[in-house]
Amino acid sequence: MNHVLLVDDDQELCSLLGAWLEQDGFQVEILHDTASALLRLDDSQLPDAVVLDVMLPDGNGLELLRTLRTRHKGLPVVMLSARGEPTDRILGLELGADDYLSKPCDPRELTARLKAVLRRSQTAGGETAPPALLHYADLEYSPARGTAILNGEEISLTVSEGRILEVLLSRPEEPIEKHELTERALERKLTLYDRSIDMHISNLRRKLGPNANGEPRIVSIRGRGYLYTTAASVP
Repeated sequence: MNHVLLVDDDQELCSLLGAWLEQDGFQVEILHDTASALLRLDDSQLPDAVVLDVMLPDGNGLELLRTLRTRHKGLPVVMLSARGEPTDRILGLELGADDYLSKPCDPRELTARLKAVLRRSQTAGGETAPPALLHYADLEYSPARGTAILNGEEISLTVSEGRILEVLLSRPEEPIEKHELTERALERKLTLYDRSIDMHISNLRRKLGPNANGEPRIVSIRGRGYLYTTAASVP
């Protein structure tokens, strides 16, 4: 049974979402403020995933996310926001959220997103025997550890970033369309105005840096998708 920590100050919504998630087989723990969440996440027994609201009474959920990514890089996080501002979504994904939903959200959609994130996390953790190590040119990636290795330096990736890199490395130098990348890496359909893949790609580019020749490692080709490349130029 997967243990989910829900951090949101809307007690009525927490009761609704908690009951739905428990009915669907999750063990749910609910907290309503940043201080309690920080204290709980200092415990050695971490939850399997966190559902985190952007607006909390004693702080900003995005700041809490930033702290989480510093202390627990591989912990899956799904963000919630009642404001529905595109900037919140973009910033949340830039800070390392694995997924993002606007409130009020359909409990079935939250359940589906959580299950997809947890499947990716458990695959990375070795439950379904991912490749031990992927190599391409100067890059090594360990799905089990969620780390990329460049020039002897380890770079920690989130669950979603790691899955996207794994898919890109399955066909290097070949464009993969955004809808295919979304379905294979995030395990859901690409919807209209969904920029999650773009933000995760942006994070990967920032973390991995350019190739030795100065060209980007992950290239966007209009109408064809994204590809991982070491070439000096892409047609």
